[in-house]
Amino acid sequence: MNKVAVQPSSSRDIAEVGDKINSGFLEELIGYQLRRAQTALFQDFSLALGEKQITPGQFGLLVKIKHNQGISQTGLAKAVGVERSTLGETIDRFEKRNLVERRKHETDRRAYALFLTEEGEQFLQSIMPVVFNHEKRVTRFFTAQERATLLALLQKLADQ
Repeated sequence: MNKVAVQPSSSRDIAEVGDKINSGFLEELIGYQLRRAQTALFQDFSLALGEKQITPGQFGLLVKIKHNQGISQTGLAKAVGVERSTLGETIDRFEKRNLVERRKHETDRRAYALFLTEEGEQFLQSIMPVVFNHEKRVTRFFTAQERATLLALLQKLADQ
């Protein structure tokens, strides 16, 4: 098979690291901008909390378990929109770290209820200031009204 190398017409046709490239109509797509924003937020979250070995998604799961003690794995999976098997793997990791414990569900013998352990409670308490500082840092250019509007619009998108 013959491979033909296509040469750029000039060296300026090659985008360099740090160059702003033309994204065409992508700039006007909400999904594209949401993904760019999510990437920036997750990178900052990882920098702030990397040593704690927790991702934004895992943090969200711990908060939901804390505020819904005894929730079934199935209920939690539905609430966060992930497959039960994927959630099960994360809960396994939480158990190994002694952050969460599974108990037999009171009414459904096939299900497990999830609870934060004392260590899980302490872990969440220890990272909350870092999470709130991260949130403050990434929204520092927003007015209070802009932040409230953005939250309302994102919730509206998520709830459709």
